[in-house]
Amino acid sequence: MAKESIKAREIKRQKLVKKYADKRAALKAAGDYVGLQKLPRNASPVRLHNRCKLTGRPKGYMRQFGISRINFREMALRGLIPGIRKASW
Repeated sequence: MAKESIKAREIKRQKLVKKYADKRAALKAAGDYVGLQKLPRNASPVRLHNRCKLTGRPKGYMRQFGISRINFREMALRGLIPGIRKASW
């Protein structure tokens, strides 16, 4: 599992991105790149990283389910994800 501080940092970034989204869009439309540079770095959506909702794992993230591939596999094998089952042919 990821450290709680890392998860908290990611949540903080998400809040900053949401807070500055309108201002960022307006500055971009106006072509004011100096104004964009004055915004906080963590207000940029590029700095966000998808993480597993259960463990905080940054790699192997499945966007459709919001969890990592490892948790997805465990939950699918237990039958906790509707409509998903192990393939066999």
